[in-house]
Amino acid sequence: QVQLVESGGGLVQAGGSLRLSCAASGRTFSSYAMGWFRQAPGKEREFVAGISAGGITTSYADSVKGRFTISRDNAKNTMYLQMNSLKPEDTAVYYCAARRYRAVARQEYDYWGQGTQVTVSS
Repeated sequence: QVQLVESGGGLVQAGGSLRLSCAASGRTFSSYAMGWFRQAPGKEREFVAGISAGGITTSYADSVKGRFTISRDNAKNTMYLQMNSLKPEDTAVYYCAARRYRAVARQEYDYWGQGTQVTVSS
């Protein structure tokens, strides 16, 4: 079992930056691939970025490629999402998730955090 807690959300102007963190409990964090998802009002939850258990392989949605960077520190049981050049369309609740496999993926995640709100004003 893994418990995930996101932090770092907030209100930022377009063009600004935020860094989200996801703190995980448990001793098996380094065995799980991790991901970030987001859900805007009235829209379905969508994949944003993923990272393999060892942190070597990453994957990004086309909409954030080149602006967002996912990373993890297995010694600290923490994953990050650095978000630069933010746009109003990035406004959403951002969720971190873990999957019981080492390979990065865009679906089939087993554990979810409660989410953190990111609002980008124009």
